[in-house]
Amino acid sequence: MPPSRGPVKFGIFDWIDANGSSPADLYEQRLKLLEYADKAGFYCYHMAEHQGTPLGMAPSPSVFLSALAQRTTKLRFGPLVYPLPFYNPLRLIEEICMLDHLSRGRLEVGIGRGISAYELDFFNISVDQSREMFQESLEILMQGLRTGRVSFTGKHYTFKNVDLPIRAFQDPYPPLWYPTANPDSIKWIASEGISTVTHYPPMEVMREHIDLYKSVWEENRTRPDRLNGHVAVPMYGITRHIYLAETDAQALRETRAGFADFIASFNHLRILNGDDSGRTDYLADFDGRLADGLHIVGSPETVRKTLEEHLSITGSNYFVGSFLFGTLSFEQTMNSLRLFAEKVMPHFQSPAATV
Repeated sequence: MPPSRGPVKFGIFDWIDANGSSPADLYEQRLKLLEYADKAGFYCYHMAEHQGTPLGMAPSPSVFLSALAQRTTKLRFGPLVYPLPFYNPLRLIEEICMLDHLSRGRLEVGIGRGISAYELDFFNISVDQSREMFQESLEILMQGLRTGRVSFTGKHYTFKNVDLPIRAFQDPYPPLWYPTANPDSIKWIASEGISTVTHYPPMEVMREHIDLYKSVWEENRTRPDRLNGHVAVPMYGITRHIYLAETDAQALRETRAGFADFIASFNHLRILNGDDSGRTDYLADFDGRLADGLHIVGSPETVRKTLEEHLSITGSNYFVGSFLFGTLSFEQTMNSLRLFAEKVMPHFQSPAATV
């Protein structure tokens, strides 16, 4: 067995993709599932932001998360990510502070520049512009959140001596996240102590990335000016589509049906982005992705063993499951969450757990 290490934390990642229900019913189903997750001991709920696609039926994360803040008491939550070029940075600072107060300090803030050319085009932003806008916006966010005042002159944004009467609930501001599988980006976020999750590389490559993160983090952990310096131990996690049922056969049968509708929405966005790589065929190949370890499906015992292997190989300290996807019914998803919380999570949360 690999050497012992501390307990693993568990989160949920969600696109809030179309499932055939009305948006009103879709939101209410999600909120009820997350009320359970709140009581069951999940650490954080992370949600994607997408515009103009059935992959993202909640295109304003702040609106959905404000409702979630009122329906939960312990679950942390946040966007993964706010695409910074989509937002006026001054307005985003104020939204972040509001959400942090509405949840009494449970907000986690994911940041990114937006990688979908189709969605960037809605805002008349090119991919190259998005890099510049991200850098300027991040500087403005940090200035405003740290000091309560913004004064900035740049290529894309200019603010003159703006005082912000509302500050974040958390001191000095909510923890920061930046998901990536790019080694150069990993070096940057590790040096700043920014938490991260990744999904797509093979597990051996994920281990290389996480080892790189930990190495750079150790070199910088005492640096006083880190962006995420108020977080003692950042998280470096993996995400997987995950589904549990009483037996392996039942879980596989139900997941195949639900996942087909999710991946149709996922590939819809890739097609709109002009993807001609042929990867859409691979993404729609449930069994191929299962063999490559991108899904964890089965009975509680099977899922526990598979998850133990994934955590051991990658060396991650955080696991984020995509439990809520496609046209899985509310009852199916609730049962999957319950089985995971009751029969899988306790094994990894013991201080003596070996993963």
